[in-house]
Amino acid sequence: MIWQMMQAFNRIVSHATIAPMKSIAAYVAAFLTGAVISVMVVANTNLGLATTNEVSMIVNQAIGVVLVTIILLAGRRSPRISPKRRPSRWYMYFGGLFGILIMIANFHSVSHVGAGLAMAAAVFGQSLTGLLLDITGAFGMQKRTITRTKALSIAVSFVGIVVMSMSQDGTYSLPYVLMGIAAGVLTMLQMCYNSSFAKSKGALFSARQNALSGLLGTLAYAFILMPEQTASGFGHLDGLPLTTIALGGLLAIVVVSATNLVIPMIPAVYSSLLMSSGQILASVALDAAMYSIFSPALLAGALIMLAGIALNFVSQRSPED
Repeated sequence: MIWQMMQAFNRIVSHATIAPMKSIAAYVAAFLTGAVISVMVVANTNLGLATTNEVSMIVNQAIGVVLVTIILLAGRRSPRISPKRRPSRWYMYFGGLFGILIMIANFHSVSHVGAGLAMAAAVFGQSLTGLLLDITGAFGMQKRTITRTKALSIAVSFVGIVVMSMSQDGTYSLPYVLMGIAAGVLTMLQMCYNSSFAKSKGALFSARQNALSGLLGTLAYAFILMPEQTASGFGHLDGLPLTTIALGGLLAIVVVSATNLVIPMIPAVYSSLLMSSGQILASVALDAAMYSIFSPALLAGALIMLAGIALNFVSQRSPED
């Protein structure tokens, strides 16, 4: 849901006429936005640990539905916020089901192997899926030639994941590392799926519908498959500070606002690189500060992972692609 909201706002802002500004502040803001994303994921995980993962998902999706609905109502006369809607296939209304699987995978990955390794695995999953989409042209994507630089970037990123995993018990952590990679794969697939729906209905309507379908899907499976645990989890909300309950949803608003300002100011290749870097490095710092998880292998693997990301963006700028 959070990634869907970011996509929606970025599509709207991409149409605005804003002169490019290569300022130091914009580059720093891009890096800090990535760091905020990591804090947001950890906040959602902590809420899930204090209640249940399902309650955390319901709360955050509900915040998304309310937020986007308010924006749609306020901008109902704006063609950019509420463009003319065209018919779409019925199954396109259920993209939020991807979000349910992503949040489940993130919850178990972060809670078992820490934020650093989980976020690095997710970024790797996104990069790997992007590579496969380039090769196959699936989801209507343009087929691209895979250069040696791009292939090398994936290999380097994989080495970074392996090195980071050395800070954990390999037998114990492998399933949760795979969950992190799966979260990244699903995130990339959701982005492709949602972009198609947004072309027919508008970016914000698509974002609201995805949050709504995710909310309804989570409510259904939570109260059908685990009604007692879910009801008990909602009961635990009474004893939690408001910041714990709402932090993840509120940080989503911060991320959306920051990306609106940053992305038009600097080249997309740099904003993506800086946000990924901020996300991974902040996750390593959060592990050390909150979970007492740190080792030289974790930091070294994170740096190798960042080198792989940098190579990936170099390959995207190459005329060979």
